Amino acid sequence: MMVAPSLLSADFSRLGEECAALEEAGADWIHFDVMDGAYVPRITIGPVVVEHCRRWSKLPFDVHLMIDHPESQIEAFRDAGATTLSVHVEAVTHIHRVLHQIREAGMRAGVCLNPGSPLGRVEPVLPEADLLVIMSVNPGWGGQAFIEASLGRIQQARALRDRLNPKLDIEVDGGVNALSGRQCAQRGATVLVAGHFVYSHPQGKRAAIAELR
Repeated sequence: MMVAPSLLSADFSRLGEECAALEEAGADWIHFDVMDGAYVPRITIGPVVVEHCRRWSKLPFDVHLMIDHPESQIEAFRDAGATTLSVHVEAVTHIHRVLHQIREAGMRAGVCLNPGSPLGRVEPVLPEADLLVIMSVNPGWGGQAFIEASLGRIQQARALRDRLNPKLDIEVDGGVNALSGRQCAQRGATVLVAGHFVYSHPQGKRAAIAELR
């Protein structure tokens, strides 16, 4: 089980230092939530911020694009230092092509699925992906409550992974805490994204990451 703390709950005035602190606290990946104000209502960060954060950490950067036309930003995030680049199947017309473009750019390719979208939308491209992101909240805001119905979807996704692509990572993003994280792991998740839980833990980031793991 890998833990990928999300910077969405971090202090945005010192994101580089936050990346260094997460590495020191034992994170496996660092998760970046990129929002454009169109695909989701909020606006967060872009490639320049990721590039500056790269100076502070050697951990894999897990970049989650919640944007329209993500294919236009592939090279920019590659140059900024992204390790994995994930796009929403709902935001692109030709998901197969976009996943190949991400891989050809030298990054791991991820495909994201919103709570209201059936798993069948991503099943055809799972052999071409490195990461499947199951959204367990509606994208756009941190601190939301975990959607319980996500557990069944994770279990179904794990069955598809075992049949179609055993090297695929299954990442759960949204409302992850000690309880929901354990439930996700029991159903086959391999990566947990956690923002609010990590940054609000009374004993700090290291304790939160250790508790999740």
